[in-house]
Amino acid sequence: MTGRFWGGGLLQGLAVTWRNLTHRSVTAHYPDVEPELPPRSRGVIALQEENCTSCMLCARECPSWCITIDSHTETVPATTPGGRDRSQNVLDRFDIDYSICMYCSICVEVCPFDALHWSPEFAYAEGDLKDLTHDMNRLRTWMDSVPPPQPLDPGAEQGKELDAYRASLPQEDA
Repeated sequence: MTGRFWGGGLLQGLAVTWRNLTHRSVTAHYPDVEPELPPRSRGVIALQEENCTSCMLCARECPSWCITIDSHTETVPATTPGGRDRSQNVLDRFDIDYSICMYCSICVEVCPFDALHWSPEFAYAEGDLKDLTHDMNRLRTWMDSVPPPQPLDPGAEQGKELDAYRASLPQEDA
């Protein structure tokens, strides 16, 4: 028994119920009211393809093995006479299966070339579980919503990855 007399707990529970019935609900009705997310919140992982070298570091470090990468090697001819031909990895496939992703951020942190970023977009629910595997094209579309990196101090320059991304966008004719 929680109260001093028999049925005290029941009266205490009814008092809590009555108090909640007389106050307005604080629930945000999601589809109609968008939530205010904190800065740098984790929603979905965006891929910046031009920075990816197919090093497979993100796929190897992923604890849930939700990243699939396929690539092939192309030979780049030497730029100087007598120079050596170089080989370069070309990304063919980059998939993330969000049905098993733990959102642990290990893949974003271990990427040495800043190819993976957190986008604050969170509304990517699907009706079928198979549709939660996002390919390169879909991961690329999330790059538009990635916030710019915060400068280290007030006088710091803007992030180089943001400049590289903006340079890769097609220029519109004015």
